Amino acid sequence: MALQNIGAANSDDAFYRYKMPRMITKIEGRGNGIKTNVVNMVDIAKALARPAAYTTKYFGCELGAQSKFDEKTGTSHVNGAHDTAKLAGLLENFIKKYVQCYGCGNPETEILITKNQMIQLKCAACGFLSDVDMRDKLTTFIVKNPPENKKGSKDKKAMRRAEKERLKQGEAADEELKKVKKEVKKKVSSKDGPTKSTSSKKKANSSDEERTSPTHSHIDEEEEAHDEDDDDVQWLADTSAEAARQRIQEQLSAVTADMVMLSTNETEEKKKAGSKADNGSENGNKAHNGSENGNSTNYTTLVGEVKAYLKKGVSAKELLSHLATISVSAQEKMSALFEALFDGIEKGFAKETIKRKSYLAAAVAEEEGSQLLLLHAIEEFSCKSASSALKEVALILKTLYDADVLDEDNIVQWYQKGLKGDDKNSVIWKNVKPFIEWLQTAESETEEE
Repeated sequence: MALQNIGAANSDDAFYRYKMPRMITKIEGRGNGIKTNVVNMVDIAKALARPAAYTTKYFGCELGAQSKFDEKTGTSHVNGAHDTAKLAGLLENFIKKYVQCYGCGNPETEILITKNQMIQLKCAACGFLSDVDMRDKLTTFIVKNPPENKKGSKDKKAMRRAEKERLKQGEAADEELKKVKKEVKKKVSSKDGPTKSTSSKKKANSSDEERTSPTHSHIDEEEEAHDEDDDDVQWLADTSAEAARQRIQEQLSAVTADMVMLSTNETEEKKKAGSKADNGSENGNKAHNGSENGNSTNYTTLVGEVKAYLKKGVSAKELLSHLATISVSAQEKMSALFEALFDGIEKGFAKETIKRKSYLAAAVAEEEGSQLLLLHAIEEFSCKSASSALKEVALILKTLYDADVLDEDNIVQWYQKGLKGDDKNSVIWKNVKPFIEWLQTAESETEEE
């Protein structure tokens, strides 16, 4: 079945996850009895989470023709011969009025009917309440035929959670395997005296493994013997600065080696500066302070430097390689990157986040824990620009969550830690709360199902 993105504004987004079937119509009858049958109206209505009677009635209201949806057979008829393109255009208008959130444009909304017989759309993502124009003809039909209150299937992240469970089980299996290997080594070392050579340890180790764990391959035995040899000769490693420098340059890439050696040089310089301070040499202290100011990068200067690179149109990989050579903390790098990307924007942060998500996705892929760094960067930037980004912080998180840049575990962890802090009553946590409740509700309902 051919699918398309829900909403005409999202038609060009290849990664948009809300989809619906393309409309299929069929002309039936002739003369005064000619009708247009929307063949897959039930499938379209399910994708939009709206009753099929609503969409059918909307076609009749807009075309000025009789329309009918048969609940038993699931057929949708509109009197007259109508083109598929015309009906598809009317369906887009229905989506804008009765499906998409007026705030964030998300189609994951629920129809609410107030005590005053007014229709509202409640967004499950950002929590925004959209007031539907009651002058539309369809509103009368909806008030008389309210939708059933059923919990929709929110299993959009089930595959990801299953993958996490499989990873946890794999890690547990690896831990068990390591324990078995350690027990085998202890048994071998207790049986064989300390005077035995390494070659005899290899033979005993391999024979013992064959008896205890016959499912292990010869490759595992060779790796285990190699690890044992490394343990025997580890005390012979040269720990001098020159030897460390040579090993790092051989094993790591050029950029990573520079970063590691830069931190080593800074440590040596601090030790030298401390010895000079003990001797009471003021000139030495001044020289040391000058070198520190030369090596450390001012945050404002760093933001300007990142902006200059972005203006050149460099790729995310090139920009991150440049940031790796700067001797500042990982949090400062992430905060400077986010501020450089979004500084000067007054509104529409969610749309701008989609345009710049490649830089953020590359930044969080660098190392473990980088998602929390990005969340703290968003927090700092939003608190600085209280009139703009702070109002859209939930939409920013929703956009990054949909793009798989942030996952629910890190978002909830960051939110709960922020509530426990000194600024627990800050406006940012109140704005983020609807999105966090949506995440937790979706997860709990998935577990119940």
